[in-house]
Amino acid sequence: MTHPKQVHIREVGPRDGFQNEPEHIPTPDKIRLINALGQSGVKRIEVASFVRPDVIPQLSDGATVLDEIDVPDDVSLMVLVPNTRGLENALEVRDKFHEVAIFVSASETHNKKNVNRTVAESMADNDVMAKRIVDEGLRCAAVVATSFGCPYEGRVEMSRVLDIAERFAAAGATEIGFGDTTGMCNPAYAAEFFAAALERLPGVEVTAHFHNTRGQGLANAYAALQAGCTSFESSFGELGGCPVPAGSTGNIATEDLVSMFHEMGVETGIDLPKMILAALEAQNVLGRKLTSHSIVAGPIDWHRAAN
Repeated sequence: MTHPKQVHIREVGPRDGFQNEPEHIPTPDKIRLINALGQSGVKRIEVASFVRPDVIPQLSDGATVLDEIDVPDDVSLMVLVPNTRGLENALEVRDKFHEVAIFVSASETHNKKNVNRTVAESMADNDVMAKRIVDEGLRCAAVVATSFGCPYEGRVEMSRVLDIAERFAAAGATEIGFGDTTGMCNPAYAAEFFAAALERLPGVEVTAHFHNTRGQGLANAYAALQAGCTSFESSFGELGGCPVPAGSTGNIATEDLVSMFHEMGVETGIDLPKMILAALEAQNVLGRKLTSHSIVAGPIDWHRAAN
């Protein structure tokens, strides 16, 4: 079987991962961890989200983090905004990042529980934000959450998800991510979905964002790769989840995804040992064992195995 030989991975732990941590993470620790990620060779990091501090207090220091991190100049930094107010707040530090992510859930119920809006209301705001983001000279990325199933409504029709994606593209998004927000995807459907998405969205970077809630994250990523997907999001240490509903555990661990790709001969540009060190440091900061496999087993040492 053939598959792409090079992929791009965005590290989303500093936003998607940290926001789900129940204990406060001190700002200096966040900065230190992001700096470690920047030294791992990862070229894209989702750093912050400009949401109401009372909704997600963990991310209330986003502007400070952006101002004080020290990553290589070729690392592209992304922020996520939930609405026009969030975008306005982000643009106050516009020179500190390169990309803005906007989002919606494909499921009405999940979108209502997540941002207290209907899908139509969210998309009307997204249309306005996308134009503003592009006008500001920033890259606009869009995310469709619950693309593979909703914990409240069940199956989400592929046509509905791709219709939303096409609207995002028409509004100015040059990248569209499809989120398995609560881990309901399976490899067979991932292959079918990404083949269809790549066909429907020519010229758009199609990104896979899988959670490992039911242990199928890497299998889904492999299936997406086989379908031709070359853009992925993951979180060091397998941090992350979804605030609604409870029990939605983390993203694929970046170090596990990188390990799998490298063993398959797929280049990521990421230094696996350095990524593992960053995940181990996150484990120290959080004071609990994380669920990544690679921080336990480490990279495969073929030289030692041969001896």
